[in-house]
Amino acid sequence: MKDQLRVLLEIGPKGKRVVASAMDWPGLERWGRTEDEAIEKLRAYVPRYAPVADRVGLRSEFERGIVPHVVERTPGNTSTDWWGIAHVPSVIEADPLTDDELERRIGLMRATWAFFDDASGAGDAPLTRGPRGGGRERDQIVRHVYASERHNFWRKVAIREPDEVRLTPEELADLRERYIAAIREYHAEDRAARKWPLRFLIRRTAQHAMDHAWELEDRDPG
Repeated sequence: MKDQLRVLLEIGPKGKRVVASAMDWPGLERWGRTEDEAIEKLRAYVPRYAPVADRVGLRSEFERGIVPHVVERTPGNTSTDWWGIAHVPSVIEADPLTDDELERRIGLMRATWAFFDDASGAGDAPLTRGPRGGGRERDQIVRHVYASERHNFWRKVAIREPDEVRLTPEELADLRERYIAAIREYHAEDRAARKWPLRFLIRRTAQHAMDHAWELEDRDPG
């Protein structure tokens, strides 16, 4: 139904964390100690995700999906319990992906990158401390995000880069376009990103960018 927010739940094997992901909106993902808590946290972040949908002209569609509806529960792994991040693709994500749906998801992934770029460039004042009294500074978060993408995501579509993190806007834009081109090539050849369906690869890429974008927003002293 058009007013549904379709939700994927990944449940850690020890029951420590449950991850709730919006199936149709890459990057909208939160975790909780229980299913209900994870879904409530996801709902709480809906307004914060709206600017992402707005960047690709999908805000009105996004804001119609207000009723959470769980479409799959996936058994997670130990990393699910430890990190509170989806680590296991859902069964439904292996379904065939149309060209239009791929482009829609790529567009949203681009929007999460843009959102992160804006958040990371919003100021240069030291960040407030994180919930445990510490936390990376702004430039360290930026380096972490790009390094994680390079090691955990790009390599799944056969893009290998040296260990040096590329930080210039031109180099980063080029790498992102190469990544998108590789995803499109894998889709055209009906190939998975190693063991990950392309839906899951895009979901994880977008989630990581948004998680740290929201961290930057939350810790911005302004």
